[in-house]
Amino acid sequence: MQIHTLEGYIQNIYLVEYPDKLMLLDGCCRADVNTVFDYITEQLKRPITDLKLIVVTHMHPDHAGGAHALRKLSGGKIATSNAPGQWYRGIDGFLMHLTDIALAWWVAGRLNKKRHNLWYSRHLDADYYLATDATLPGFDDWQALHSPGHTDRDISLYHIPSERIYIADLLVKVKGQLVPPFPVFYPKLYLNSLLMLKALQPKRIMFAHSNEVSIDDIDFEQILALVPEKPMTHWRSVKAKARQALNLKRFSQS
Repeated sequence: MQIHTLEGYIQNIYLVEYPDKLMLLDGCCRADVNTVFDYITEQLKRPITDLKLIVVTHMHPDHAGGAHALRKLSGGKIATSNAPGQWYRGIDGFLMHLTDIALAWWVAGRLNKKRHNLWYSRHLDADYYLATDATLPGFDDWQALHSPGHTDRDISLYHIPSERIYIADLLVKVKGQLVPPFPVFYPKLYLNSLLMLKALQPKRIMFAHSNEVSIDDIDFEQILALVPEKPMTHWRSVKAKARQALNLKRFSQS
């Protein structure tokens, strides 16, 4: 087993290679579909049909945006959490989907990337819905571990033999420090997910938005102290900024 790390549009792409099959640890951005196709066919010199499994750890644009297109190209299957329903359901979900795509464009701008079409279906049509601790279909040396908090359906992917884990957005790096992501919809679930990771003690940790590190390089006590007590979400952020602007206006008029 070999893991190839590709530079994605705004995130790392982890492509797992075996002699007879390939797996993506996440569904990438829509803008990454050609990147994955070209790497498999040109760099690895393998047919795209060797891509047997595409995992979607959660529904954000840089984790689910390319999944349907990659399945259509390869004939592979999509696996995701067995959380009930669709993440972007209803009117609120539709608006949040638009907001998340806009946030992905903002991140791309910060990385000096050109704007690409990131539109993707807000409803995931998966082939497999994974219970926690379930092994990945066709890749039974990998285990799906539910790690919600960022959303209600985040999963981390643990390679049992090497004790190496991909945690997607469970932690992100800001100014050189690992911190909770934005948003955190479910603070209590998020805390439990961090405690699960700490108790697991994998040897190596792979992130969606920073370099892989050793477990010894993570200060869990410092990170646990940063876990929010209340949800940090798009709507709460907008309301907080609106209140701040209103208070400044009142102050200037007084």
